[in-house]
Amino acid sequence: MARRCELTGKDVLTGNNVSHAKNRTRRRFLPNLCEVNLLSDALGQKIRLRVTAHALRTVEHRGGLDAFLLKARDGELSLKARRFKRRLVKAQIAS
Repeated sequence: MARRCELTGKDVLTGNNVSHAKNRTRRRFLPNLCEVNLLSDALGQKIRLRVTAHALRTVEHRGGLDAFLLKARDGELSLKARRFKRRLVKAQIAS
């Protein structure tokens, strides 16, 4: 499974460990991923996603999962999130 946020697309970064003697060795900066169940108000069901702690704060700030998905670009969403967004848009058009 990829170490990538399914909502924001935040991914692994690489850099250097730098010692006092300025020796550089490569390292990886991993995102703070959490497995969460988020509730959709429009569809009335949960979706299980692997997202960063930063994405959770953003979802809460925007007013829930539905508002976040409607505002997000498809390029940064995972396949599962894009499918859920498609169902959400259809449900909003129907109501």
